[in-house]
Amino acid sequence: MERLWAPWRMTYIDGMGDDGSHKGGCFLCAARDAAEDRKALVFLRRPDAFAVLNRFPYNNGHTLIVPAAHKGSLTALSDAEMLALMTLTRDVMELFSRLMRPDGFNVGFNFGRAAGAGLPEHLHLHIVPRWNGDTNYMPVLADTKVIPQALEDLFDRLRAAVENPAGDPQH
Repeated sequence: MERLWAPWRMTYIDGMGDDGSHKGGCFLCAARDAAEDRKALVFLRRPDAFAVLNRFPYNNGHTLIVPAAHKGSLTALSDAEMLALMTLTRDVMELFSRLMRPDGFNVGFNFGRAAGAGLPEHLHLHIVPRWNGDTNYMPVLADTKVIPQALEDLFDRLRAAVENPAGDPQH
């Protein structure tokens, strides 16, 4: 039998409590408050929202768009926070389109554990870049996803593109 190792997943598994919540508190608030954006993988900050790379991505570039305030529902957001969330979503998608050239995106929220929310207490929107043919035999036969780029490399490219919007996205 062939074995595929994904040791980085243990960080996620070990961080879960018996009730499915995160033992260490809100990882999104921790990312928001982090002193080092690169370590926290926060590549774009705005006053009312920020963009953070998902440490356990479904696909290369999987990003969470997060309101700065610790709120768990859309109805809890002010109009300004809602606008900030959607504006940042638009801007990150444009950044990915320029930098990574995906063929499409999956964008959405998970509300409640039954819907797949790993942290229902802090609302966040998922952006998952997609490419034609990015689904192959690995997820079907091996229940494994191959991510072709290290998070740190992607973070560096995103930050460079944020800091120099007119620059060449490939370098």
